[in-house]
Amino acid sequence: MTSTMAWTPLLLTLLAHCTGSWAQSVLTQPPSVSGTLGQRITISCTGSSSNIGGGNDVSWYQQVPGMGPKTVIYWDNSKPSGVPDRFSGSKSGSSGTLTITGLQAEDEADYYCSAWDDSLSAHTVLQACGEVRQKHAVPAVMGFLLQPPSSAKTAGSPFV
Repeated sequence: MTSTMAWTPLLLTLLAHCTGSWAQSVLTQPPSVSGTLGQRITISCTGSSSNIGGGNDVSWYQQVPGMGPKTVIYWDNSKPSGVPDRFSGSKSGSSGTLTITGLQAEDEADYYCSAWDDSLSAHTVLQACGEVRQKHAVPAVMGFLLQPPSSAKTAGSPFV
C-alpha cells in the first residue's frame, strides 16, 4: 500500500456528466470538478421549482465502491454523526452544493444528490459522480479517474 506522503500530488477528478433519472424532472451539474489533497472542492447539482427550487431539502450520499450508500448531508446542511467536519452542504435557489474542505484520499467515492420532487411525488436522484478508479497519470504519481456508475436504484426513495 502506498504511504500517505506519496498521495500528496494526488489529483481527484470528479467527472460528472449526469442528469436526473426521472421523467421531466432533471437535476444537472458541471461536467467536472478537480482538486489536490488538502484542497477544497465543491460538487453542485441544480434542480427546478418542483424540487430544490421549491424549497425541498437536498441530501447528499457517498458510495465507496463495493459498499452501500452513506448519507453525508441531509436537510441541505445537516450531517449525521460520524461524518467528518470537512463535509458540508448548502442550498441557494434551485441549487445544492456539497463541499469537501481538506480533500482526503479516502474521499474517493461516488456522490449522489437527491431532492423530493413535488411534480413526481418521488425523490429525484442525481448521479453526481461516478465510479472512482485509480490510474497512474505520471510514473510514481497516483491519480483518480471517476466514471459514471453502471446503475443507481431510484425507485420510490433515493436508494432501495
